[in-house]
Amino acid sequence: MSSAIDLKAPTDKMGRKAWNAELRALGEDHGFFEELGADHTALFVKSGKTLIVTFENLDHVFEHGNRLPWGFDFVQKQGWSILGLMAHDWTWYRDNDVIAFFNRLKKEDFFSQFDTVVFYGASMGAYAACAFSAACPEATVVAISPQATLDRDVTSWETRYQKAWKRNYNNDFGYAPDMVATAKDVFILYDPLEPADAMHAALFRGPNITKLKCRFQGHRIASGLIQMGLLKPVVGGCVDGTLTRTSFYKMLRARRDFRRYLRELILRIPASKHPLLIAYLAERVLSTGNGPVFRRRLNAANALLEKRGITPPGKRGGSK
Repeated sequence: MSSAIDLKAPTDKMGRKAWNAELRALGEDHGFFEELGADHTALFVKSGKTLIVTFENLDHVFEHGNRLPWGFDFVQKQGWSILGLMAHDWTWYRDNDVIAFFNRLKKEDFFSQFDTVVFYGASMGAYAACAFSAACPEATVVAISPQATLDRDVTSWETRYQKAWKRNYNNDFGYAPDMVATAKDVFILYDPLEPADAMHAALFRGPNITKLKCRFQGHRIASGLIQMGLLKPVVGGCVDGTLTRTSFYKMLRARRDFRRYLRELILRIPASKHPLLIAYLAERVLSTGNGPVFRRRLNAANALLEKRGITPPGKRGGSK
């Protein structure tokens, strides 16, 4: 295992130009840094025989005060290499320079120097992770809330990303479900109760596809996994080949204490049909702290239970 690169220097506020120069210096010292046209950059830092390829919005990284692509410190601590693709805008990476970059990596057999390659992304990045994984047959793909394509002839029901409709999804690395056909394993994480995400997920089919349902998580599954401390174990499981449906759902039990999930859950329970269930859930959550949404749902459920002649859970056994 290669030793991790020390990147603990102070991260004072800096302009985009200075930040870009810092990334370039890092790439020149440990791999490469390339500007792929006006809207994309690629940072490669080589550390070990495992490579994590990530895709994210560069403006999001910059505005949130991070210096580097998602998981850089985590990847480095494992002794892994990282290739971080960053976009300046909501481009879906449908840029000729990005396409040429991956075609070049494929032609140069860049990925053959690694024993394990994992492509990772969420939403737009998940689409890109699936699409560009075709440049590295036998890679593993982790795609969270991915889009299959934004081609209007294929997904006319997708209305969320109008800014990207004008992009070309029919050239190289275009239709993501076809591009993952040569991958070793593809893990699609999505909320089946999020209609558009569920329809995109349905377009991914094949023996190498494992669909992991994250109910009541909405489109922001990635941020939820990070907050629950699960994203790194998920990626780690892909690297060592231990991630399965069973292991994932065991990890997902952490959502039982995740307030965002519990809030979404209690809001979706039909109030008139299951007031007792709402009362039990709200009582449990409120026992760990305040929560206006849970309090309102509890009060309404208790009132309905009393109207039906049922003693609310919180008032049983002599309690208030």
